Amino acid sequence: MVRTPTALLSPADQERRRALRTMKGVALGALIGMAVLFCIAFVLQRDIPAWGYVRAAAEGGMVGALADWFAVTALFRHPMGIPIPHTAIIPKRKDEIGRSLGEFVETNFLSGEIVQQKLSTTAMAQKLGTWLSEPDHARRVGSEAATMAANVLRALSDDDVQDLIGDLARDHLLNPQWGPPAGTWLGKVVDSNAHHGAVDLAVDSIATWLANNQSYFTGLLSKRLPSWVPSLAHRLVDDTAYKEAVKFVSAVQADKNHQARRAIDAYLAKLADNLQHDPATMAKLEDAKSAVFDSPRVRELAGEAWNTVKNGLLESLENPASTLRARIDAAIFDFGQRLVRDEALQQRLDAWITQAAVFVVERYKHDIASIITDTVERWDASETTEKIELMVGKDLQFIRLNGTIVGALAGVAIYTIAHALLGA
Repeated sequence: MVRTPTALLSPADQERRRALRTMKGVALGALIGMAVLFCIAFVLQRDIPAWGYVRAAAEGGMVGALADWFAVTALFRHPMGIPIPHTAIIPKRKDEIGRSLGEFVETNFLSGEIVQQKLSTTAMAQKLGTWLSEPDHARRVGSEAATMAANVLRALSDDDVQDLIGDLARDHLLNPQWGPPAGTWLGKVVDSNAHHGAVDLAVDSIATWLANNQSYFTGLLSKRLPSWVPSLAHRLVDDTAYKEAVKFVSAVQADKNHQARRAIDAYLAKLADNLQHDPATMAKLEDAKSAVFDSPRVRELAGEAWNTVKNGLLESLENPASTLRARIDAAIFDFGQRLVRDEALQQRLDAWITQAAVFVVERYKHDIASIITDTVERWDASETTEKIELMVGKDLQFIRLNGTIVGALAGVAIYTIAHALLGA
């Protein structure tokens, strides 16, 4: 079997390999020790009969050691490279072992009842709250969340995002008719007199403008008079126009039931009705909407807005001193403290986690278990054998050592009984 180079093994596997080699050396040393002892006893028993007991023990120890060596070796490879039937069991049955292991895990561990029972006895929310209540922990979670969010933003294609925004805007904003919804909304505004505040603001703004811009009325009407009209008449016409405008606006300001206000109410009510029922008005609104949103400049502005938002978010996410990062850390810390204090929230979160875990296990347990099966199937037979041997090989070498000891005891026992009964 080809061995994995030590440099490629994990530190834990390197330690297991050293322990395995040590136990193999101990088991082999016990076998060699029994063989040497057997040779000595075999020679000395001719002159000293008591050495027969030692020979029997050594003989039984060698048999036990060799038998257990064969059994242990046969699990992982052919003993001495000889293709004896029913040896090298693990390499030959690697895929079957993987399937059996996957079925074992699925049956005995990936059970909704087992998961629910385990999670129901664990105060997950309280432990999470206690952990998040530490400022350093909250900052750590916030930092990881910010890093993940920044990576997601970088991974997004600007063109794809802009196309997606465009598609969503077209499906949910541009394609639906604006007329009926806008008319319904405007009708509700007019019926509730909610527009009166806007009318008051407009009238007040006009009054303020008139008070500060009388000069704009100079020549406004008088320039249309014949040239032979005296200049005094020109000024009189302009002043009269200005005063009438101020007078009219003041009247509208003072009278909440002014005819101009009623005219605005009637116009808005009519517009609301036309937006809902007049095809010509609805078509004009749709044409205006299309003209605005189909403009290349509007699409360009949308792209610039996305780039601005993206760059701003990235800068804030990557700067630990930014306001966004501070708010994220504070929110996580506050959530942790609330988890510690609020038992009802703890129960809801525990229930949610348990339900989610049970759902995942029940729905995907076969897929989860298949990871074991598929992984083992992808392993090379030699790699699989070495992994399993590193995990259990040290303990199996104890079997060889125990076999040596038990064989020695059995040998001397058999020899003693035979000597006592048969006098041999």
